[in-house]
Amino acid sequence: MKYLKSFIKEFKEFISRGNVLDMAVGIIIGGAFTSIVKSLVDDIINPLLGIFGGMNFDQFTISLGENVVLYYGRFLTAVINFLIMALIVFMIIKTINSFSARWKPQEEPKKETKSCPHCHSEIHIDATRCPHCTSKLV
Repeated sequence: MKYLKSFIKEFKEFISRGNVLDMAVGIIIGGAFTSIVKSLVDDIINPLLGIFGGMNFDQFTISLGENVVLYYGRFLTAVINFLIMALIVFMIIKTINSFSARWKPQEEPKKETKSCPHCHSEIHIDATRCPHCTSKLV
C-alpha cells in the first residue's frame, strides 16, 4: 500500500510538470496541423503534380503468387507524400521563425569589462584587484 501511494504521488508530480503539459498541447496541435498539411498535399499539390507528371504510382504492383501482391506503388506514393509534407512543414517553420526573429527584442551583449575606479584601466568584470595599479576593488 505504501508503494502504491508513493507511486501515485510520483505520477502526480510527473504529470503536473510544465514540459508534460507542453508536450500534450504540442501533440494535439500537431494532429490538427497534420490534417491541414495532408489536405494541402492531397487536394492541391498532388493534383498539380498530376498535371505535369500524369502518373499515379498507386497502380504499380508485383504479383508473387496467386494470392500475394506487393503494392509497391502505394509505398512510393507514401514516400513522395512524406517528402512533400516535410518540405511544406520546413517552409512554414522557416517562415514563422523569420517573422518571430523580427519581433523578438534584441538582447544587449553582456558586458565583460569594467573600469578601475582608481586608474581608469579596463579590467575583467570579475576582477577583485586591478592588474594595472593593484588597487583592491569592491
